[in-house]
Amino acid sequence: MADSVGTHSSKKSPFLGLKLYIVIGIGSAFLIASFLLIFLCYFSKRRSKRRRTILKLGSGSLPLVSKESSEITSSDRTEIKVESGGKKGSSDQSEFSGGSQSETTTTSSSAVSSVDGGNIGWGRWFSFKELEMATGGFSDENVVGEGGYGIVYRGVLLDGSVVAVKSLLNNKGQAEKEFKVEVEAIGKVRHKNLVGLIGYCAEGAKRLLVYEYVENGNLEQWLHGDVGPCSPLTWDVRLKIAIGTAKGLAYLHEGLEPKVVHRDVKSSNILLDRKWNAKVSDFGLAKLLGPESTYVTTRVMGTFGYVSPEYANTGMLNEGSDVYSFGILLMELITGKSPVDYSRPPGEMNLVDWFKGMVSSRRGEEALDPRIQVQPSPRALKRALLVCLRCIDLDTEKRPKMGQIVHMLEADEFPFRSEPRTNKDTAPLRSHEAVTSKFPNALKETVGGDVQRSKRR
Repeated sequence: MADSVGTHSSKKSPFLGLKLYIVIGIGSAFLIASFLLIFLCYFSKRRSKRRRTILKLGSGSLPLVSKESSEITSSDRTEIKVESGGKKGSSDQSEFSGGSQSETTTTSSSAVSSVDGGNIGWGRWFSFKELEMATGGFSDENVVGEGGYGIVYRGVLLDGSVVAVKSLLNNKGQAEKEFKVEVEAIGKVRHKNLVGLIGYCAEGAKRLLVYEYVENGNLEQWLHGDVGPCSPLTWDVRLKIAIGTAKGLAYLHEGLEPKVVHRDVKSSNILLDRKWNAKVSDFGLAKLLGPESTYVTTRVMGTFGYVSPEYANTGMLNEGSDVYSFGILLMELITGKSPVDYSRPPGEMNLVDWFKGMVSSRRGEEALDPRIQVQPSPRALKRALLVCLRCIDLDTEKRPKMGQIVHMLEADEFPFRSEPRTNKDTAPLRSHEAVTSKFPNALKETVGGDVQRSKRR
């Protein structure tokens, strides 16, 4: 039988006249090669798909903070000259408004360009599922704030720590822009009067920022909410909030390089902890200003009533715009009134005009919030009124720096002004009780002069 099989296999086959066992060998080799090729293709495709998934997750963990964030070069800005003043400013023409245009933002040298296990050096990368669990599925019960750019939720992480999760609304790419600004502007900044940015989440089109949780709400709620006839914000507490806010802004303007202009200083962006310490928040509109630039040209953004006149008219932004907004905020703290309120009588709708009128008519004490149970001393009130008037001066060169404002609010006395004043300009508010023997004319001439100058304009 074996001889019969051998005889048949040795016979020539019709296929190219080859012997049968050779044809069988070729066929077997072809089948084996086919199976190997199919297996390799399948394995290669699966591996490629896995690599794409990893890269996608990796790109989500480090969006927008790449090599462009590592340092600032001279090419990051375009220098322009102003013929009238001969000053230089950085031009930032591609500003955003409702996501209509893309933003070109210079990056902070404090941003980190390397990653280590989902970490960009200053914070932590959170998965969307992790933040979804922390906020109870982003339930309405956990909403602690809501604005034009997103919703803020209270969240509890797996380790028990409480955080504030800001989910940015992706209106025509607005979430991407605000995400980039906040990460680059304050990602690595730490200051007791600035809300700390703990980490972030970026998966697909979702952009979320994770902050430290500040448990006592914002200043707007305490000033304009229903807190009863006697406000828990005493004069000392209000002054503490004003000084804390000024210190936070002074650090942004004078302690960082490049400096950060907040651009949206208002009462709802001042968060308060249980000890009434102020923390400046919401840096979605912030701009970076380099050392060689005195201003940056942008599309006008901000909140009506807080925006400085020169920025609203020209679009040229610098730290003086934040100083003006702080003056409005301090005015709000003193009076308890909103910057613009159409429900008030015609002469009181605009807080600035009404406030200047009250001070110029020597009725500064009447401008004080009636819900303050214990009134401040005349000297303390006049000091606060003076700071307001200095901050909102229409001449931007005469506005103080935020660091100077901190000293003015903390000091008992004010230095003399360098410019001469007339007797008419040095009229006091009401009496001479606050005038000391050391600086007999300081408060008289500065407060009266600011009001008279505003009236002449």
